Amino acid sequence: MDISTIGPIAAALDGLYALVIGIGEAVHPFAGAAAPALAIVLLTVLVRVVLVPVSVSQVRAEVARRRLAPAVAALRARYAKKPEALQRALTQLYTSEKVSPLAGVLPTLAQVPVLSAVYALFVHSPLAGHANALLVQTFAGIPLGSNLFALLGSAMAPLLPQVLVFVLLLGMLAVVVELTRRANLRWVGSAVQSEQQAVPGVAVLARVLPFVTVVFAAIAPLAAALYLVTSALWTLGERAVLRRVIRAA
Repeated sequence: MDISTIGPIAAALDGLYALVIGIGEAVHPFAGAAAPALAIVLLTVLVRVVLVPVSVSQVRAEVARRRLAPAVAALRARYAKKPEALQRALTQLYTSEKVSPLAGVLPTLAQVPVLSAVYALFVHSPLAGHANALLVQTFAGIPLGSNLFALLGSAMAPLLPQVLVFVLLLGMLAVVVELTRRANLRWVGSAVQSEQQAVPGVAVLARVLPFVTVVFAAIAPLAAALYLVTSALWTLGERAVLRRVIRAA
């Protein structure tokens, strides 16, 4: 069963479709053929602006974690052989300090429905009972509903420039992800890094997990890849500003 045909989901996708089409028409006079892609970029910016309060809560939680890192390290040393007691002590510490362990992942979780909707928007035709005009839109000659492996599978020489554009986009995403990861390491400080290293596998997971985004961008429609690149760039700049402002407050 295609869940995109379920009433509420179909209505939500149709609303998002109308929004993307409307943004594209608004920017077409000066964006020309790039209007559909620019519409995805502007949609991403709109979503991230709405989520700024969530990002602020994330950075505040990071500040609290930096402050509590020595206490957490002391608890880990004290209850090294008592995992249940350690969990209770950590929960009590976070509760007393009003720090939510989930605050750090809220911006990512909040974006999942939007990214899923963008993904669905460019893989379904028809959509909500009508033709999906977005599937015929392109960026740099690449259909917004196509992905890297679809381009490679065509095995046609004329598609080589489009493949290179897609690869460059993924390369940009990988660079931004790495810059964000390094900025996060510098920000959390040695105390929090030591806390992560104390748990087997966490350091490796923290090193590799961010790049899952790049893999997803390669298999997702180009529209979703554009969303991810724009969101990653926003995150990098937003974190730099918020950390400076909140730390100085």
